[in-house]
This record gives sequence, C-alpha cells and structure tokens, in this order.
Amino acid sequence: MNGEANVNVNGRTLAVEVDGRGPAVLMVHGLGGTSNFYQMQADALAGRFQVIRVDSAGAGRSPVAEDISIESHAEDLAAILDELGVPSAAVVGHSAGTLAARALAARHPGKVSALALLGAVRVPSEAVRQAQRDRAAVLRERGTAAVAPGVVAGALSEATRSDRPEVAAFVRELVMRQDAEGYARNCEALAAATAPGPIDPALPLLLVTGDQDRVGPPEVSVELAAAHGNATLAILPGVGHWTALEAARRTTEHLLKFL
Repeated sequence: MNGEANVNVNGRTLAVEVDGRGPAVLMVHGLGGTSNFYQMQADALAGRFQVIRVDSAGAGRSPVAEDISIESHAEDLAAILDELGVPSAAVVGHSAGTLAARALAARHPGKVSALALLGAVRVPSEAVRQAQRDRAAVLRERGTAAVAPGVVAGALSEATRSDRPEVAAFVRELVMRQDAEGYARNCEALAAATAPGPIDPALPLLLVTGDQDRVGPPEVSVELAAAHGNATLAILPGVGHWTALEAARRTTEHLLKFL
C-alpha cells in the first residue's frame, strides 16, 4: 500500500497514510493532533523509509470508536502493522502518543525495532486526570473552539507564539478540526492511562523534548533516559510541547540520525 486509505482493524476504521519504501517507520500523533503533525518529518524520511502515519481512533480523519484507551491505540497500531504486512517498525510517538508507543513496545516487543519519543509525558497525576475529564466535558458542551486557545497558549513556547505565528495557527487548526466527541473520548483515555509496562533495555531509544515544554517537561525525558540506561536525549532550547512543529528541522535531523 502507498498513499491514503481507510483500514479496518479491531472493529474500527482508521485513516492510514503510507509513503516511501524501505525499513518501516510508524508515526503516532498525540492528543489533539493528527498524522499531519509529522508532515515535514514524513517528507524527509520517505526517501529512505516506508513511513506509516495513522490517525488514532476518534482523531483527525478516523471516526469515533467505542472504548478508546491508550491500550486500544497500541493494539490498533499492532493490527495496522499486521494489515500492512510489516513485521516490525521503528516507532515515533508524540505527547500522549508516547504512552501508546511505549505500550506497543511493551505489549508487542517484536513489532518495535526502535523507539523515538517526542515531548514524552508521564502517566497523568490525579490533577492532570481531572483536567482531562474537565476538558472532555467542555468539548461536549461547547466544542473544539472552546479549548483551542488554551492548547495554543499552554503548549507552545513563548518564542513560537511570538515569532512563528504560522505554527500557532496550525496547532489551532489541528485542534479546531477534531471531532469534538472523538477528542473528548481521547481526553478521557489519557485521564485513564496507566503505566505502559517495561520496555526491553536493548531497544534503541531516542528522546527529544523542548526546554519550554510544560506538558511533557524535560525532566520526564531525562527520567526515561536514565531508567532505560542506553538512550539518546536531546533537549531543544526555545521549544515547547509541539516538538515536530516548533523545531521541525532539528527534530527531523535527530530522527534521521537515530534511524
């Protein structure tokens, strides 16, 4: 398969986009994002890799599904690889997608050849769980327009907001174009997230985060790197949480070098 298609797995319909040939790279977006979050990285990698991007259930072009969870996202990713006939892939995850990517690596270690985490997040604290439940309620009552300004203000660095308004506009568009119910269910999935499980310490691991990231603070990536014992860590100055957009070129360079 090359191009865009709707793929049916686990009783769900997921929008999948595949570009390029070579070793597989599976890209997993975060909460409020879509596969377009990785556009620059996908374009750069497609000359050497088979780049697989998935809109998670309830996000982007993938319709709302029942029983959405971090674990169900991981199982959907495993099923997509099977459907495409890909035995294993390097997996790139962002934000909440780093939890799904870690869950995939823990549940299906043979399917993950390397792991790259952008803006990695912790399993949520009770305060974060409640904030996500509150956001879900707002989405259902008032729609995506009610939460988009907060996402832009809270997740992008001050430098990005002031100097690169086009990035702020794109993040706003990503959020505004979400299905409100699908977004709400994914907020609730993050609110219910549990520890993804252990990852093979021999698995190559890259962590890239911004020093201004307030959603996945740098210390999260530092802790994950230390726990893994053999990770590559990059902390990008002046960058907030939307790593692959705010530091598109630097993120791409780190991924190309790692892969």
